[in-house]
Amino acid sequence: VLAPRRGWVFPGLDQRLAAPALVSAAPPGRPYAAAAKTAKKGSQKTKREETKKKQVTRRRPLMSKPVDDVYLTWYYERPSYEVEEAVGMLKKFQELDFTHPKQYVYINVFLDMALQKKKKVDPFASTVLLPYRFTDETNKVLVFTENEEEAEIARENGAAVVGGVELIKWILEDEIQVDFYVAVPAIMPKLIPLRNKLRRKYPSTKRNSLGHDIPKMLQLFREGLEYTVQDERVIKTRIARLDMPTEQIVANLKTVIHDICTFKPS
Repeated sequence: VLAPRRGWVFPGLDQRLAAPALVSAAPPGRPYAAAAKTAKKGSQKTKREETKKKQVTRRRPLMSKPVDDVYLTWYYERPSYEVEEAVGMLKKFQELDFTHPKQYVYINVFLDMALQKKKKVDPFASTVLLPYRFTDETNKVLVFTENEEEAEIARENGAAVVGGVELIKWILEDEIQVDFYVAVPAIMPKLIPLRNKLRRKYPSTKRNSLGHDIPKMLQLFREGLEYTVQDERVIKTRIARLDMPTEQIVANLKTVIHDICTFKPS
């Protein structure tokens, strides 16, 4: 827009640029409010009727497999592959992307946790010993026992801390912190003060952290893989390294899936 310079003359410009006169008007009365309220109720009814009339349109896949390299994904069914083929594709992608060959292989497991009468399966955690280890990392395990022979066996098999009731005070004060706790049945009545402190890590036969076979328990919790149910239905965990043979990756995957299935309700 060109602003008029000083000295320019436009017929009727002064009238057009002049500010309009202020007009005082009274605010609308109550009849307008009542009418608006009635219209609001009517609009809600019309909206409900419109939503009922509307039909949900879903996109249906046109074909099961695209014929070109570039396509719209929502027009086709999501492809699925056998485990061996999927692992082979991961290895091929690693070569094409020039990523590290020793990167971890992860899985996401989505569970149906629904039960009858609006109930759900409680989220759980477990530790599984894989047939093929993919890391040299080991967990710190504490062994509760008051038997000197059992304590010596625990130390020989790699226990980080071994002791009896004298450890309770140090654990409650957070002076001792380890990854897992295992115990023999004879000392369990004395460990009740630790139940609320340790919670799911409290020794129990259900988690295979309570028993007489100390070497077996130590191997499980020192070298085992721990996984938990997140967001009430998802398990995300690593299972192998990409440079491992395909047979070993598949074996680790099947072991984790089999362990998850043990928590299925009857």
